[in-house]
Amino acid sequence: MFRLFHCKLLVAALSLAFLCALRASAQDSSKSLPQLVPDPGGHGLMLQRAKESFSTLSLKDSDLHAEPPLLGDKNGTKVFIREFWQVRWRPNDPIDLYVIRPRDVEKPPVVLYLYGFPSETDRFKNNGYCERVVRGGAAAIGFVSALTGQRAEHLPPTRWFVSELQESLAATVHDVQMILNYLDSRGDLDMTRVGMFGQGSGGAIAILAAAADPRLKAIDLLDPWGDWPDYLAKSGIKPEELANYLKPDFLQRLEPLEPVRFLPELKSRSLRMQFVDEYDESKEAVRKLEAAAPSTAEVVHYPTEVAFKSATANGALFEWIAAALKPHPDSNTASREAPREPKPGQ
Repeated sequence: MFRLFHCKLLVAALSLAFLCALRASAQDSSKSLPQLVPDPGGHGLMLQRAKESFSTLSLKDSDLHAEPPLLGDKNGTKVFIREFWQVRWRPNDPIDLYVIRPRDVEKPPVVLYLYGFPSETDRFKNNGYCERVVRGGAAAIGFVSALTGQRAEHLPPTRWFVSELQESLAATVHDVQMILNYLDSRGDLDMTRVGMFGQGSGGAIAILAAAADPRLKAIDLLDPWGDWPDYLAKSGIKPEELANYLKPDFLQRLEPLEPVRFLPELKSRSLRMQFVDEYDESKEAVRKLEAAAPSTAEVVHYPTEVAFKSATANGALFEWIAAALKPHPDSNTASREAPREPKPGQ
């Protein structure tokens, strides 16, 4: 009798746990469902969108309002503390944001890491990567561009990063500014020393974001995209699709978002540009990017991918920007704690 009673209790407990799991699963699923609104043209429903200008780098012509950030997880090793947050300022576009701080460093400087399309956030979950990226004493902030990775979940197959390149670039430049606003609100990071590492399309976005936001003091670029007509023509996109991206109206929409145009404005920042010559990219685009860089920029060419990997192995890739964010020997505390510039968009 006693054993039968315990069996009934066990069955009841398991049933309750199963129902709770189903309820939690249903709640999670509802959160991932797209937010729909009536199509103004009367064609059924469409994804809800925020008011946002994709022709300007600034937030002033957009209506983005940050919701309270949600903490998904916090873990780490003896070297770093990693936080996984979800931030959101647009319907249907939650952003997975990784804040990776070096352990035992009070108010570290900050480096945003944005890798090129296509990319995911897997590297920010890798302990080895996290230990390498914080070795110089700076916190690492990881995320992916608009229309990339989990952020493309609700998009139809015909819409992707390049087909919507104007939106992909401008929205992510806006994201950088909103992310900096969030990081500034935390109070545990040194927001007077902020940099950004950008690779590929992330490099183009880093140039544009630095032009839009003076809080970015150091920019490290690896094979950045730019010079859109030349770059797209040599991009390797299928000819039948590429023709759409070389049309005058498509290229005209990209003119306000041309990295070559904004590079000269970064003469007051620490800037490094790295190119792997072996990669199959437009040499004309590389030449124009290099020519547009301020004379103070450091430009590095690696003849081959092997040479690049040899020079940047074991975290050496991240050393330059960490060093660029260290206080100068002749600076003092008062100068580092000067009043902050207003936050863009506020």
